[in-house]
Amino acid sequence: MEQFILFFVSLLANLFSAFAGGGAGLLQLPALIFLGLPFGVALATHKIASVALGIGATLRHLREGGLKRRFVVFIIATGVPGVLLGASLILRVPGRYAEIALGTLTIGLGLYSIVKGSMGLVEEPRNRSGSGLWWGGAVLFLIGVLNGSLTSGTGLFVTLWLVRWFGADYRQAVAYTLVLVGIVWNGSGAIALGILGEVRWEWLPALLLGSLLGGYAGAHLAILKGNRWIKRAFEAITLLVGIKLVLG
Repeated sequence: MEQFILFFVSLLANLFSAFAGGGAGLLQLPALIFLGLPFGVALATHKIASVALGIGATLRHLREGGLKRRFVVFIIATGVPGVLLGASLILRVPGRYAEIALGTLTIGLGLYSIVKGSMGLVEEPRNRSGSGLWWGGAVLFLIGVLNGSLTSGTGLFVTLWLVRWFGADYRQAVAYTLVLVGIVWNGSGAIALGILGEVRWEWLPALLLGSLLGGYAGAHLAILKGNRWIKRAFEAITLLVGIKLVLG
């Protein structure tokens, strides 16, 4: 029964996450804590499982193409150092105040997307060179720090930043988020937390299978439905994640 619960929660959480561009931690991380894991162990276990989300989504998105190699390398290079820094810090400091601040900011992201009704529906490339590129990279580094430390909802930050600053449409931004944050950022954080912390290895098979299937199904749904549906899902998930983080 425990393994079935883990699989079901992981499948559901990662399906919504792959569709909206983040937020798997909204269900999966609290479920691991509810089932008895301390926060640090739950975070490390969730981080490793979430890599399968990226793999599942990648299998679907690569069939569509559209990822630009130069931009892929840029997102990896700016985000991974932040992820490693965040992962090394989170096991040393209490995270409750940071969670409240992060939750408030996440709610703000959702409301901002709602107010900007047409944002992200059409690709409008900008800030892809010069100082605009490097300012964008600095923010990706800071999001990486959050990703390595407080896993809930940080993929949503990347999705909105790619839309707002770099002019990607929502479908494109979700693809970058799931492939790069899901595999490379989360993989780096998983390795760091696995070395520095403790992992509940016997729970991983059910979590990995649910993440893999949920990631593929969510990515397929996003490709079928298009930008407007993804935008609405993104807004709903950001509000839910933000409220969950604030309330604890």
